[in-house]
Amino acid sequence: MSGFPSDVQPVASVLAEIPLFRVLGESGIENTARAGIARRYRAGQIIIHQGDPGESLYVVLDGLVKVVFTTEHGDEIVLNMLGRGDTFGELALLDNSPRSASIVTVRPAWVFALPRARLLELMREHPGLADEFLRMLGHMVRRLTDQAADLAFLDLGGRLAKLLLQLADKHGQDDGVVDLPGLTQSDLAALIGASRPAVNRALQSLVARNLIAVKGRAITLLDVAALRKRGGL
Repeated sequence: MSGFPSDVQPVASVLAEIPLFRVLGESGIENTARAGIARRYRAGQIIIHQGDPGESLYVVLDGLVKVVFTTEHGDEIVLNMLGRGDTFGELALLDNSPRSASIVTVRPAWVFALPRARLLELMREHPGLADEFLRMLGHMVRRLTDQAADLAFLDLGGRLAKLLLQLADKHGQDDGVVDLPGLTQSDLAALIGASRPAVNRALQSLVARNLIAVKGRAITLLDVAALRKRGGL
């Protein structure tokens, strides 16, 4: 991979970690990295706006972003958090429909955009890519199903414990600290279908039971086993 433009090699390295692109093989991944554009964003920047045309598939190469849905009245709901190797913009690609949500950086991010036309070409050239794309959509549906089940069967404390474990596993530090400066208690509340005051009370309850420690916006998981039990895991 020597001799590539400076940003192609690191982009290809991340794409190679993702099952969706791995089926292309080394040369296919390299060509895909050349076919898109990688951009860097500051914390708090909007990458795509809800309602924008669905013209590209995006990959988070580094950093952390949140998926935000805005209602007609201007209320915002955080639907998901995405980090290195995660993709977004899949649904709009299927029928070329407008974006159903906005993507906002939680911390500085490096994001790759692959044009829809090139992705469809790749699917025709590599049938395995279409299979992986369908598998990725299946994972998305299962995640939404799990969220619906959590709302039905877990109380607020259980949903919060499960969310903290998920954030720690995917975006936390090695010492069990979840420190996401761009993620507010309102965002946590939106992710588990609750109000900010209710989440604040639930956090304090977990603190009182020595399951977590809270300092500013940093949350340290003190008793993972108990949190897993609380979250029904």
